[in-house]
Amino acid sequence: MGQSTVMVNVRMDATLKKQFEEFCNKTGMNMSVAFNIYASKVVRDQRIPFSIDLDPFYSESNINYLEKKMTDYKAGNLTFTEHALIEDE
Repeated sequence: MGQSTVMVNVRMDATLKKQFEEFCNKTGMNMSVAFNIYASKVVRDQRIPFSIDLDPFYSESNINYLEKKMTDYKAGNLTFTEHALIEDE
């Protein structure tokens, strides 16, 4: 018995879609093939095949730090220190 296929709709930023289509074309496949490869890998490995990390800049502790610095700045309580530039060789 043959396998049936279903239509899946995905919302994506228009620029990202264009870039993804261009990548797929360069590798000789279309977006449908690429998504099927991705889905097959996820199911086979039972995990996302790459790490998904948060940018530490947006961590709760850093946001709290930045908000405190802004409060200190607005209150005139922030002191600045000059540092020497680090030259990249």
